[in-house]
Amino acid sequence: MQFDTPATTNPIDRLKVVGQPVHRIDGQLKTTGQAKYAYEWHDQNMPYAYGYPIGSGIAKGRVKAIDVSAAKKAPGVLAVVTAPDVGERKKGRFNTAKLFGGEGIQHYHQAIAVVVAETFEQARAAAALVKVDYAEEKGVFDLRAAMASAVKPESGDPDTSAGDFEAAFKAAPVTIDQSYTTPDQSHAMMEPHASIAAWNGDELTVWTSSQMIDWWRSDLAAMLDIDKEKIHLMSPFIGGGFGSKLFLRADAVLAAFGAKAAGRPVKVALPRPFVMNNTTHRPATIQRIRIGAERDGKITAIAHESWSGDQAGGQPETAVNQTRLLYAGANRMTAMRLATLDLPEGNAMRAPGEAPGMMVLEIAMDEMAEKLGLDPVEFRIVNDTQVDPEKPERPFSHRNFVGCLKLGAERFGWSGRGKPGSHREGNWLIGTGVAAAFRNNLLLPSGARVRLDREGVVTVETDMTDIGTGSYTIIAQTAAEMMGVGIDKVAVQLGDSRFPVSAGSGGQFGANCSTAGVYAACVKLREAVAQKLGLNSEDIVFENGEVRSGNRSVPLAEAAGSEGLVGEDTIQWGNLAETHQQSTFGAHFVEVGVDVATGETRIRRMLAVCAAGRILNPITARSQVIGAMTMGAGGALSEELAVDTRHGFFVNHDLAGYEVPVHADIPHQEVIFLDETDPMSSPMKAKGVGELGLCGVAAAIANAIYNATGVRVRHYPITLDKLIGGLPDVA
Repeated sequence: MQFDTPATTNPIDRLKVVGQPVHRIDGQLKTTGQAKYAYEWHDQNMPYAYGYPIGSGIAKGRVKAIDVSAAKKAPGVLAVVTAPDVGERKKGRFNTAKLFGGEGIQHYHQAIAVVVAETFEQARAAAALVKVDYAEEKGVFDLRAAMASAVKPESGDPDTSAGDFEAAFKAAPVTIDQSYTTPDQSHAMMEPHASIAAWNGDELTVWTSSQMIDWWRSDLAAMLDIDKEKIHLMSPFIGGGFGSKLFLRADAVLAAFGAKAAGRPVKVALPRPFVMNNTTHRPATIQRIRIGAERDGKITAIAHESWSGDQAGGQPETAVNQTRLLYAGANRMTAMRLATLDLPEGNAMRAPGEAPGMMVLEIAMDEMAEKLGLDPVEFRIVNDTQVDPEKPERPFSHRNFVGCLKLGAERFGWSGRGKPGSHREGNWLIGTGVAAAFRNNLLLPSGARVRLDREGVVTVETDMTDIGTGSYTIIAQTAAEMMGVGIDKVAVQLGDSRFPVSAGSGGQFGANCSTAGVYAACVKLREAVAQKLGLNSEDIVFENGEVRSGNRSVPLAEAAGSEGLVGEDTIQWGNLAETHQQSTFGAHFVEVGVDVATGETRIRRMLAVCAAGRILNPITARSQVIGAMTMGAGGALSEELAVDTRHGFFVNHDLAGYEVPVHADIPHQEVIFLDETDPMSSPMKAKGVGELGLCGVAAAIANAIYNATGVRVRHYPITLDKLIGGLPDVA
C-alpha cells in the first residue's frame, strides 16, 4: 500500500478496539514466566553448550598472540574460538567497530575469543585461563581534549543555516551564550544481550534479543559469509533494548562461531561489563547555545553547536536536530562536529539526538526567559511556530505545542511558582521547572501477513518485535478493528524472520509504522473476503464477526472456508513527510525538593502532556511515557559512564556503579494525551510517544532545581557536589 495522500475516514476511526485501554495480551505470559526470552529457549532434544566471551584488555592496539592451550584442557571445554581463528570478516552495514574477527583492537572489551563448554561455570572458568599478548597503542579517550581535532561529519546534514545569525545575534538587545555538557550513558536494560545459535548443516537458527530482525539477519549473513536465506532468526520477547539491540551485536556472532566449532547449539549471554563496554552507548556531548531576542521575548537569532565522539567511521550524536525545528527565529545556525575516540561505539540510545539536545536547549530557554523577565512557559509560547523555521514554506502536519504548555501549566499549578530560592519546607528547598518535549515522527516501510481461518480467528504474522512496549497488543487491536472481530479472536505472532519484514522497534516509529503495515495487510484480506463472497468491497462492513453488504450478512468464519484466506502487504510512504514536517510535541512539568544541608535532590511530582496523534492504546502509551520520564530522571540526576581516560574504558560497568533510578526515586507521575489525530502520518493517524516522554525531562528537572536553589548547573548529571557549594546557609 502506498500512503501518499492524507488519510480520510477508514475502519480504524470506529475506535471500537483501537484507542481503547486494552491490557497487554502478552501480560500473563510475562508475569507467569511463560514468555521465553532469548537465553531461555529450551528443547530437551537439543544438547546445549555454553559460550563465555573474552574481551580485549586494551582499548587500542593488536593481538600478538592468544594462548588457549590451558583453556582447551579445562573440564567440560568443547571448543575455543579466537579472532585470529575466524580471520578478517565483513562488518555489517550498521556496525562501526568489528564485532569479532581479525587481530586489530578498536575498543576495550572488543570480543577476541569465546570459550564453549558443557556448563556456563566451566566456560567462565576456562576463559580465565586464556592468555593474551597485546601490542598496545596510545588511544584518545577524552572528548574535551579531542575537540580541537573534531571535524565536520562527511554524511548526513551536519550544518544548517538561515538568515544571518552572527549579525542578528550581535544586534539583539538581550542575549545568552552558554556551554553545557552531557555524559556518556548506558542503555542499562534488564535483559543483557543474549543469543542461542544452532546449525543444521549450512543453515543457522538463532534465538536472540533483537529490536530489528531483518537488520540483524542481513548483517549476520555478511559476517558469516553465508546466504541470508540460510539464517532463521527469532526474537519474540525482548527484555528491554532502548536502542542497544537495534544492530547486530557480538553475542549472536560468538554463539554462531561457537556452535559451529563445538558441533552443538550454544548459548551466549554477555556479562554486564560487556553490555557496557562491548556494545553501544549514548556518546557524551559538549554543546554551545547562543540566543538573541527582542525585549518582548521574540527570538531573532539562535545557534546550537555540538561536539561528540565516536570510533573512526562513526556518526555524531545529532544533538542539534530539535533546535532546527522547535522555536521560531529568522536567523539560525546549527553545527555538529565529530571527534575520533577509541572508546566503545557510540550509537542510538532512546531518542538519539533529541534527548541530549533537549537536555541543553531547554535549560538555555529558561536562562533566556529569566534574562528577559518572562515566565518560562510564556517565553516558549511567544516563540511557537507552525512552519519549519529553516524552511518557512514547509508547514508542520499537525502541531499543538502551545496546547501542551497551557494545559500542563493549568493542571500542574504553574501560576504558584515563585522566584528561585523562595519556597522552603523545613530543610527542603522546593522548586518547579518546565521544558518542552519534542521528537520527530519517523517513517519506515512495514509489512505484515494476516490469515483468516474457518474458526473466524485472525492471525497476524510480522517480524515486528516487542521490547516491552505493547506491540502484541496494539497490533491485535488493529487487526480486530479492521476485521470486525473481538480481540480474543486475534492471534499475533512476532519476531520471526520467516514473517514479512516490519519497521521493527526503535526511534518511536515502531507503533505507528507496524500497525500501518497490519492495516495494509488487513485491507488485502478484506478484499479477499469480499471477492470470495462476491460482495462489493467499497460498501462492505466488517462488524461483530460478520461481513455485511446491503441486506446480506455472512459470518466471517464462513467466508474463510476450509482453506482459509490470506492478505499480505507492506505500507510504503509517499512524500507527505517531505512536504510537511511531522513531529510530536509535549511539555514536561516537574517539582523537586533539594536538601539545603546536603544538596540531595528528590523529585516530588511529574507531569507530561503529549500531542502525538491518535493514541492507539492509552494503557501501553502511558507506560511508555512514564518509563521515559523515569529514564529522564536518571539522566538528570545520576546516570554517567565514568571514562578512564588513561586506559579507555567505562569504569562503572555494572548496575552497582552505573546508577539508574529505583522505585524510591520516582514519585507520582501523571500523563495527559491531547485528543488529536494526524492524517498525514499514516492510515492510523497516529505518531509515536516512546521517545517523546524522555525528551526534555532532564531539563525540566534541572530548571526545577534552579528554581528551588538559585544554583544553575549546566553539566549533567546534577549530583550534589555540583549544588552544595551554592546552597544557602542551613539556618
